[in-house]
Amino acid sequence: MINFFEDLKRKDHKRYLGGLDVLKYIGPGLLVTVGFIDPGNWASNFAAGSEFGYTLLWVVTLSTIMLIVLQHNVAHLGIVTGLCLSEAATKYTPRWVSRPILGTAVLASVSTSLAEILGGAIALQMLFNIPIIWGAVLVTAFVFIMLLTNSYKKIERSIIAFVSVIGLSFIYELLLVNIDWPLAAKGWVTPSFPQGSMLIIMSVLGAVVMPHNLYLHSEVIQSHEYNKQDDTSIRKVLKYELYDTLFSMVAGWAINSAMILLAAATFFKSGVQVTELQQANALLQPLLGNNAVVVFAMALLMAGVSSTITSGMAAGSIFAGIFGESYHIKDSHSRLGVIISLGLALLLICFISNPFKGLLISQMVLSIQLPFTVFLQVSLTSSRKVMGKYANGKWNTFVLYTIAAIVSVLNIMLLVSAIINE
Repeated sequence: MINFFEDLKRKDHKRYLGGLDVLKYIGPGLLVTVGFIDPGNWASNFAAGSEFGYTLLWVVTLSTIMLIVLQHNVAHLGIVTGLCLSEAATKYTPRWVSRPILGTAVLASVSTSLAEILGGAIALQMLFNIPIIWGAVLVTAFVFIMLLTNSYKKIERSIIAFVSVIGLSFIYELLLVNIDWPLAAKGWVTPSFPQGSMLIIMSVLGAVVMPHNLYLHSEVIQSHEYNKQDDTSIRKVLKYELYDTLFSMVAGWAINSAMILLAAATFFKSGVQVTELQQANALLQPLLGNNAVVVFAMALLMAGVSSTITSGMAAGSIFAGIFGESYHIKDSHSRLGVIISLGLALLLICFISNPFKGLLISQMVLSIQLPFTVFLQVSLTSSRKVMGKYANGKWNTFVLYTIAAIVSVLNIMLLVSAIINE
């Protein structure tokens, strides 16, 4: 009898430890999530809510569903092969296919870095009245030093925690404003294309499903050394990675939705269109009073810095992958990728006269590049030569190509809309 109870206790202890196993795999998804609650998202969401009310909430829902599928799929690539997306593309596809796609992915990371640096510069202007261009220089220099010295790892959790707290503040504030929940529920699931909305639709889509995050996720998986050789270990990691992705992406969906809901319930209801991020600090005033401006600016600065770090890492990973190497800041190719992303972004900021419009357009550029990355990713993860028995099944392949087709169709609609408006 004693042996029976001892065995039972051992089994319960193992089950408890097994439940805690998932905590070891929570991380890569959260790092990616920081990238899609960045300044570009803030601008896109506030513009969507203030100009079109609840009608564009469906874009966040659709984008998040696509993001979960794509991020989980690209994480599979990293776990099974031990390669990031850029390395796998270089190894398994012809140069005439991989080089142009990876080249445009580097340019997409430049567009991402532009939004992140610009957001940080806007925050510095709000806090210290520093001109945008000099604020951008300070943010770029700070991020580059952190990446070059790897010191960002020491404060990474603090930055994620701070940005998360602000995200939760937006969610909590939903209790303080009058949200039309039936209308919001309809907006979450009903596609709608109001006149003049295509730029913002594509901005919201590009701000959530970001090409550089697909490359980054597969790279981060490598850095955690999740890729295993035996079948049991691989399946275990794949299962827990899905939990990490689901938890992180749903949290991002909630925060992005909260921003649109608040903008719709305050600015849209009052007939005020957000044309600069500085206006949005008013959303925190019911919660924080006169300190709203400072806290909003600090959150924006942290979001800008943390997401610039991830976009720089992604650029380094993509560029190093072109030469068949994994990301390491001491490697010349990785370092050059980071310099290209941050340097070109800073240069472009010098020519931007309207920072808020620049944020929206930068996010739209991401959605234009996205189909190329998705088609590349799906072709690799569907290949038995690359993935072996872990290659996508027919249903998964169909879903992934459908996502790529949806983004492509939306891009065509954006182009047609731009031509008609001209």
